[in-house]
Amino acid sequence: MHRRLLLFALSMAGMLSAHARPVLPLLFSDNMVIQQQTNAPIWGQAKPGRKVTVTASWDGKTIKTTADAQGNWRTALQTPAAGGPYTITVSDGQKLTLQNVMVGEVWLCSGQSNMEMPIDGWGRVLNYEQEKEEANQYPDIRLLQVVQHVATQPSREVVVADGGWLVCSAHSVKEFSAAGYFFGRDIHKYRNVPVGLINASWGGTFIEPWTSYEALSTHPDIREAAAAVRAIPTDAAAQARFYDETMGHWQQQETTLDPGYKDGRALWAAPDYDDSSWSTVSVPKEWTDMGLSGFDGAIWYRLAIDVPADMAGKDLLLSLGQVDDIDYTYFNGEQVGRTFEFGQQRRYTVPARLVKRGRNVLAVRVVDNIGGGGIYSDASKLFLASYKKKGGKEQVLKSLSLATEWRYKQTIDIHKLPPIPSLRPNQPNQATVLYNAMINPFVGFAIRGAIWYQGCNNEHKGYQYRELLPLMIRDWRAKWGYDFPFYIAQLANNRAQQTTPGDDEWAEVREAQAMAAQRVENAGMACLIDIGDANDIHPKNKQEAGHRLALVARAKTYGETQLEYAGPTYSGYRIEGQQIRIFFDHARGLRPADDTVVKGFSIAGSDHKWHWADAHIDGETVVVSCPDVRYPVAVRYAWHINPVCNLQNAAGLPAVPFRTDDWPGISFGNHQAL
Repeated sequence: MHRRLLLFALSMAGMLSAHARPVLPLLFSDNMVIQQQTNAPIWGQAKPGRKVTVTASWDGKTIKTTADAQGNWRTALQTPAAGGPYTITVSDGQKLTLQNVMVGEVWLCSGQSNMEMPIDGWGRVLNYEQEKEEANQYPDIRLLQVVQHVATQPSREVVVADGGWLVCSAHSVKEFSAAGYFFGRDIHKYRNVPVGLINASWGGTFIEPWTSYEALSTHPDIREAAAAVRAIPTDAAAQARFYDETMGHWQQQETTLDPGYKDGRALWAAPDYDDSSWSTVSVPKEWTDMGLSGFDGAIWYRLAIDVPADMAGKDLLLSLGQVDDIDYTYFNGEQVGRTFEFGQQRRYTVPARLVKRGRNVLAVRVVDNIGGGGIYSDASKLFLASYKKKGGKEQVLKSLSLATEWRYKQTIDIHKLPPIPSLRPNQPNQATVLYNAMINPFVGFAIRGAIWYQGCNNEHKGYQYRELLPLMIRDWRAKWGYDFPFYIAQLANNRAQQTTPGDDEWAEVREAQAMAAQRVENAGMACLIDIGDANDIHPKNKQEAGHRLALVARAKTYGETQLEYAGPTYSGYRIEGQQIRIFFDHARGLRPADDTVVKGFSIAGSDHKWHWADAHIDGETVVVSCPDVRYPVAVRYAWHINPVCNLQNAAGLPAVPFRTDDWPGISFGNHQAL
C-alpha cells in the first residue's frame, strides 16, 4: 500500500509540474531499456499546443512533435543495435533528461503466482541468498515492477513500484519475478545484450481478467461477465456505493449460514466465548500446511492477548499481513475491520475504548473462495502495537507479536455459501480488470515479446482454456499492432502423485497450453512436468523454469538453430498389432531420466479403460503395449496433475505430456464464466 501512496504522490507532482516541463509515464524513466533496432514509441504530456522535442544521444537526432488540445503528445525514436548507456532528452522549452538508458531486449512477464513468485519474499527460490548476491553482476538487466491494481475501464496510467526502472541488484531483484529474472538473465548472458523485464503478474488469477473487453465480448461464455464489469459506474462515489451494496447483501446472506453468528451477532468473537475445544495452530500458516489442502470455506481464529497497562486505553494498530481471501476481524467482540480480497495488507485501528489492561480477545473469521487459504504473511507482519502519527505515517512505539499459537475452528464449506460476488472492490478475478489496469498502459511500448505462466486457476476449464489462451495472445498482439513472440510456461507437477491412469483436469489445461504453443503463430512452450513439488504449488526451482523459457526464445526468436529447446513432443502414432508406436519431434537421444525403465505411459482399447503400459524406446520412437489390452486404440503419457514420468531427450528436457485420443475429458462442456 505504501508503494501506491508513493506513486500517487509522484503522479500528483507530475501533474502539478505539467506546465513547467513535459511529463512522461513512469515506464520512461532513468535506467530504462528501450527495444533495439525498431521505431520505438515514446509519449507523454506537456502544455496543450506546446512544441515538444525528443533527442536520443545514440544518434543526436531531434524529433519534433506538438502536444494536442489535451496536452498529449506521441512520437517515436529509431533505436540502434543493443548498447548504452545513453540519454533521452525531452523538451517543451524546459528539459527532462532520462539517464543511464540502455538499448536492448524488452520482455513482458505476466501470469499468476508462479510468475509473481519473487526470488526472496513470500516464495524464496532455491539458493535465494546466492542468487540475490549474484544479481549484482548484471547491471545491464533492468527491472520494472507493475503494482497490482484493477480498473473497470482501460487505463493509460502507468502504476509501477519505486518510481520506474531499477538497475538489477541484490536489492532490486529480491521481490521481482524469479521466473522472469532467470529468463532475462539467460537472454542477457547468451545474447550479450541489455535486457529489460516488465513484471505484470498477480497470484491466484484467472486468464479472463488479463484479456480486454473487445476480445472477451466475442466469447459466448464470458461476454456477459465482461459487459457487467464495463457497466460498473466509473465515478468513484457511485462505484463505492455499488460495491458496498453488492458486498453488504452477500455478507448478510453468508453470515446467517455460519454457526459463529446468531441474529447478526458474532458469537464466536465474544471475549467470554469458550473456545477450549477448538484446535490449535501456529500462525502464520496456510491451510494447505494445516492438513486442509482441499478445503475452501470459512474458518474462525481466536487469540487471547495480554495487553500491558501502557497500551491499555489507547488506539492500537492491528496488523495481520496478508489473508487469503476474505477476513472479518473482531476485537473484544466488535468488528474493527474487514477486507474482501486476498493479498492485501490488513492494517486496522483498534479504538481505545475496546482496549483494556490484561486479557483481550482477537477473533478473525477467514473465508477462502478458491485454493490456498489462511493467515500466511511473514511473522514480522503480525502484531498489535501502540503508535503515534508522525509525518502522516504510523510510528510504532511498542508491539506485541501475534505470531503464536491460535485456536481455530472450521465451520462452513464454500459450496454451502452463496457465491461470492465477482464484482467487488479491488477484486482481480473480474473479466478485463487486469488487462485494463496492468497491460493496457503499456500497449505501444516497444517489446520483443512476452512470457506467460498461468493456468492453475483455470484448472476446471481446460477445454475452455483452449479458446481463451489463443484469444488473449491474439488480443495483446492486436493491441500492440504486431505479432510478437509469446512463450508459455506449462504447468508443473503438483499434489499427490498418480497411482492409477485416467482423466485429469490439470492434464487438460496442459493440453490447452501445448495446443496454443503449436497452433498460434510465433508461440512456444517450456515443459516443466519434472520440476514441480507435490506439496507446494510454487516450485522453488524457478532457475530451470526461466532457463527453459529462455531456450525457446533463443531458438525461435534469436535464431540459435542448433540449440535444442524442447523435450520430446508427440507428433503421431501407428497401431502395430497389440502395440502402439509413438513418434516424436525433438527426440534425439530418447532415454529415461533416471536410467530405469520408461514410466508414465498408459494404454486403452475401445472400451476407454486405461491400463498402465509397458514402454520401450526404439530409436526415436516409443513402443507401448499391455497384455490386458489386446486391441489398443489410444495412448497417454504423463496425463495427471502429478504423474510418474521420466522420458527425456539427450538435452535432458522432459517429454511433453500428451494423449493420442480425443475422448471428452472432465472439463468438456464446462462453459462457466468467472
